[in-house]
Amino acid sequence: MSITISKPATLEEFLKLPETKPASEYIDGEIIQKPMPKGRHSRLQGKLCAAVNQVAEDSKIAYAFPELCCSFGSRSIVPDVAIFTWQRIPFKVGGEIPDDFELPPDWTIEILSPEQKPNKVIGNILYCLQQGCRLGWFIDPDDLSVLIFLPRQQPELIRGGDRLPVLEEIALELTADQLFGWLKMGGKI
Repeated sequence: MSITISKPATLEEFLKLPETKPASEYIDGEIIQKPMPKGRHSRLQGKLCAAVNQVAEDSKIAYAFPELCCSFGSRSIVPDVAIFTWQRIPFKVGGEIPDDFELPPDWTIEILSPEQKPNKVIGNILYCLQQGCRLGWFIDPDDLSVLIFLPRQQPELIRGGDRLPVLEEIALELTADQLFGWLKMGGKI
């Protein structure tokens, strides 16, 4: 869903607008509202954040944020999961988390929702990589696959028992089967 404006807004004008629910992003002068997360999307997002934070937060290696607004370069985007290594989190004096993150995540994860256009979502991952992000995942729950993006490399499609790449600092071992197995919460497994 796009919000029509009379003239292209600047990033600065966009950042002054009130927040929307669900979140809106600013891409190429256009304000685009993300679709409302549904069951599979929410489940994968929550489990991914918990899995990363379980192995990386206490040792201050990294932290996974759900739906964090990241404004950098000429865009303001809201990855489904934005993972920052600890030393890149822009803590305030006193160690508090800031409200504004004006840098790309180290690892960006997008989970395709039925209402989303894949190329728009992949475009955000590619933009993050161009701005210094080190890893991108594009998760397709319908296809049970994860498209992996690394800087200056060909994308790789991961399925089944294949191990998903993570940032080298994060001791997380996860296969595509395990990731999509999180969707099975009830009934017979």
